[in-house]
Amino acid sequence: MVTAIPRRKLGRQGLEVSAIGLGCMGMSEFYGPADEATNLAVLNAALDLGIDFLDTADMYGSGANEVLLAKVLRTRRKDVVLATKFGNVRGPKGQFLGVNGRPDYVRSACEASLQRLGVEQIDLYYQHRVDPNVPIEDTVGAMAELVKAGKVRYLGLSEASDKTIRRAAKVHPIAALQSEYSLWSRDLEAKILPACQELGIGLVAYSPLGRGFLTGQIKRPDDLDKTDYRRHSPRFAAENFDANLRLVEAIEGIARELGHTPAQVALAWLLHRAADIVPIPGTRSLQRLRENAGACAIRLDPQQLERLQAILIERPVAGQRYNAAAMAAIDT
Repeated sequence: MVTAIPRRKLGRQGLEVSAIGLGCMGMSEFYGPADEATNLAVLNAALDLGIDFLDTADMYGSGANEVLLAKVLRTRRKDVVLATKFGNVRGPKGQFLGVNGRPDYVRSACEASLQRLGVEQIDLYYQHRVDPNVPIEDTVGAMAELVKAGKVRYLGLSEASDKTIRRAAKVHPIAALQSEYSLWSRDLEAKILPACQELGIGLVAYSPLGRGFLTGQIKRPDDLDKTDYRRHSPRFAAENFDANLRLVEAIEGIARELGHTPAQVALAWLLHRAADIVPIPGTRSLQRLRENAGACAIRLDPQQLERLQAILIERPVAGQRYNAAAMAAIDT
C-alpha cells in the first residue's frame, strides 16, 4: 500500500514541502560505496511517492551530489522542492578548509551550485555552518540579495544557535533551520526550538534516524563498510556502541508493540513533535525509502509519545554526535 505523503509549511513566507524529505548526502560520500543507477532510481521513486523535498549541499562529494541531482532535475524540476547549502569549503582534493560566510563567497558559492544543479533558482538556500569570523548580518544580507535577484526563493540556516537565529531573522525572514534532531539528539529542545517557534521558522531535522543506528539494522561496528565515516563517529565507537544499542533496543520494543519498524516509529515521533518539523532521512534503498514514507501514516497516542520521550532518561545516549573538531564548528 502506497502512503499518501502530506504537506507541511516551513516558515511563514509560503514554502511548502512534503512532510518527509530525502537527504541525499550519502549518495555521494561518507557512507561507503554508492551506485549511481540505484541512487537515480531512489530519487525518482521518491518523487513518484510524493517526497519532493530533496536536500543536498555543495560540499557533499565536493559538488558531486549536486551534479547527481542535476540528472533528475533536468526532466523533473517542477516536481522538486530543491534545498542546498554553502559554507563548508572543500579543497581540490576534497580536504576540508573550514567555514566561509563572507558575502563575496556567498555569491560565488550560489553561482557554482546553480551551475552544477543546472537550474536557474534554488528553492531553499542554507548557510551550512555559521562562520564565527563573519557577522551573521553580513552573511544573511548577501543571501537576501540572492532572493532579490531571483536566484533563491527562501533562506535557511543550519546548526545555528538561538542567538544567531534571532540576529539573522532581523535581516531577512528565515524559512527553516536545519539541524540534527532525533530520539537520541535533542539538544535543540531547550532554547533553539522555542526560538524557531517564536519566529515562525520551520525545523528540518537531519539524521532523524541517528545516522542509521535508530533503524536497528546496525548490530556491531563491523556492519559498517571500512570507508564509512561512522566508524570514526563517537556514538558508533566501541566504548559507546553497546550502551547505544540498548537505547535502540528500547525503541525496537515499542515498535514491535505498535506493529511498525523502529525507523518508522522514530520518524513518527518527530512528525508528532510539531506541525512544522520535517525530517529528511537519507537512504540509497528503495525498500527503506518506502518504509520511511510509511511513517506519515502512523498515529501515536499521548502514552506512546511519553514512553518514547522517556527513553533517553532510562537509557542515556553515550558519546557526542560528532568528533571534537566537528563539534567545534557547531554554533553555540
